[in-house]
Amino acid sequence: MNRIKTYSICFVGIFICCGFAVIQHKEVLFDYPEYWPKPAYDFSKLSMTEEEFQLGRHLFYDPILSRDNTISCASCHLQATGFTHVDHDLSHGIDGNIGTRNSMTLMNLAWSTSFMWDGGVNHIEVQALAPITSEDEMDNSLEAIVEKLNASEKYKTLFYRVHNDSVVTGQKTLLALTQFVVMLNSYNSKYDKYIRNEAGGEFTAQEKNGLELFRTNCASCHKEPLFTSQDFKNIGLAVDTTLNDFGRMGITANKSDSLKFKVPTLRNIQFTSPYMHDGRFETLQEVLQHYTTGIQQSNTLAPELKNDILLTPNERVDLLVFLRTLSDTDFLFNKRFNYPNNY
Repeated sequence: MNRIKTYSICFVGIFICCGFAVIQHKEVLFDYPEYWPKPAYDFSKLSMTEEEFQLGRHLFYDPILSRDNTISCASCHLQATGFTHVDHDLSHGIDGNIGTRNSMTLMNLAWSTSFMWDGGVNHIEVQALAPITSEDEMDNSLEAIVEKLNASEKYKTLFYRVHNDSVVTGQKTLLALTQFVVMLNSYNSKYDKYIRNEAGGEFTAQEKNGLELFRTNCASCHKEPLFTSQDFKNIGLAVDTTLNDFGRMGITANKSDSLKFKVPTLRNIQFTSPYMHDGRFETLQEVLQHYTTGIQQSNTLAPELKNDILLTPNERVDLLVFLRTLSDTDFLFNKRFNYPNNY
């Protein structure tokens, strides 16, 4: 197998071990396959310690971040479903409020430079502020959270373990959350084992054909190995007249961005329904139906979709079979990422 070049991320060392690039700094490792690109995130602000990872883990699962202590990050980002929700199309918040978009999955975030469906957040370290301050989600402020955390003996202990100082600040809180979510990396699906030529990665003829169909029809936007281009595309969805969501144009005020939304990763797609920014499709069969017969023409439609995608019924099945090879049960059921039982 090809080895990646050795390089440094700030003061974090990188070496090759067992076919993976491993970043080692103090006590935790940030690892990813050697055939992946270099992460975009600058790790220098994080301690990269087990203590900060566990602090972020507790914060992620704690409803203390919401105004009325009822909604946590995990309320909309469930591990077993790729850190998104599956029981409703739009995100829910405190007081029974309903948001305007389907929650995005949380995985492989160190390779992203923009976040949210419209790219309204451009840095992972402040991404948590969006749901925290949204009236439809947590409806809180960072100042109020800091006050609550400083009044908690549990969190004063956890922050002390990281910083040798029990005083909680907004910056420390956001960095701890970042330390947790930046470690949510999924790279051990059957597809990955196939690419790495490992045991358990043997593709059937149907899976191989599905991969070829994917590379012909889908890979220009859902680029391997992350299965996203990190770009924003208009994929020809009709506007929901209730939500009237025009995507990235709401951020840039540029008409050329009308109806463009971020291209999501397809990793673990088998478990992350409902699909699209508004959760309009319940099944992957519906998604394929859209791409083959439902695309709405417009001035900003992605060039890749200007021509019809033609798939026979058997080819649709093969493509769906391939998409299942992107499921990573090691990630979805990794106890390290689930609810913390103690501190």
